[in-house]
Amino acid sequence: MKDKRVLFVSSEVVPYLPENDMSTMSFEVPKMINSVGGQTRIFMPRFGNINERRHQLHEVIRLSGLNMVVNDLDMPLIIKVASIPKERMQVYFIDNEDYFKRKAMYSDEEVELFEDNDERAIFFAKGVIETVKKLNWAPDIIHVNGWMASLLPLYLRNYYGNEPLFNTSKIVTSVYNNSFENQLSQNMIKKVMFDGIDADKVEFLKTPNYNNLIKLAISYSDGIIIGAEELSNEIQNFIKSQDKPVLNYRSIEEFTQAYQDYYLKDILNEEID
Repeated sequence: MKDKRVLFVSSEVVPYLPENDMSTMSFEVPKMINSVGGQTRIFMPRFGNINERRHQLHEVIRLSGLNMVVNDLDMPLIIKVASIPKERMQVYFIDNEDYFKRKAMYSDEEVELFEDNDERAIFFAKGVIETVKKLNWAPDIIHVNGWMASLLPLYLRNYYGNEPLFNTSKIVTSVYNNSFENQLSQNMIKKVMFDGIDADKVEFLKTPNYNNLIKLAISYSDGIIIGAEELSNEIQNFIKSQDKPVLNYRSIEEFTQAYQDYYLKDILNEEID
C-alpha cells in the first residue's frame, strides 16, 4: 500500500464516537495503511454529541464557505478538522448548523428517525466530495462505511461523473450490521433526482430503508467488504448477486494483510509479491 491514497468516508469513527464494528474499523484500517506507507484522509459528520473541546476540533476557513444545494435549499458547508493523538491522522468533519448541531446522531429521544436524515445524507456526500476537490487530493480508493455515507458512490458515479480528480478512483463499500427501523423520507428520491440524477439510477430509493440504502451503495461500488460477522439474508443475497470482488469478514486481529491484499489485487488489479 506504499504511496497509495485511500479516502475513508464513515458515518462513525473512534475516538470521536462510541466503539462498534464500523467506528473501530474506520480507525484501525486507516491506521494500518499509514503504518505501511500509504496516505489517508478520513471524513465523517460532525454530529452534535462529539465533544469539540476535548477532541480539539477547529474550523478550516479555507475549506469552509461553500453552499451545498439540497432540494433547492442553499446549506452552508462548514469543515472542521482534528488530529487523532499519536497516530498522525487527520479527520475532517462535515458540519452544518441545521443538520448536525443536535445532540444525537440519527434519531430523537423517542428513537424516531430525524425527518431530515435523507437531506443530511445528501449534504454529507456532496460535502465530502467538494472538500476533497478543494484539497486537490486524488484518491486511489474511496472506502465507504455506514448508511449516512451510502449516497457517496451514487453521487461520485453520476453527479460528479465527469470530475477528473476521481477518474481512476475505485470505490469500496464496507457493509455492517448497523441498520435502523422504518425508513427515511418518502421524498428522498425526489430530492436526489433534483440534482439531475435519473430515476432509473435510484430505484432503490423508492423505499428508502436501511437495506435499500446499502444496496444502492453496493451497486455503484467496485468492491464489497463484509464488516460484521452477521448480516441480514437480504443483504447477503444481494451481495452474492453482484459480480464484484468480496472480502469476507475479518476480525480486528486478522484484517491487516487481508485488507492490503484485497485493495491491491482485487480493487487496483496490481500484482502482489
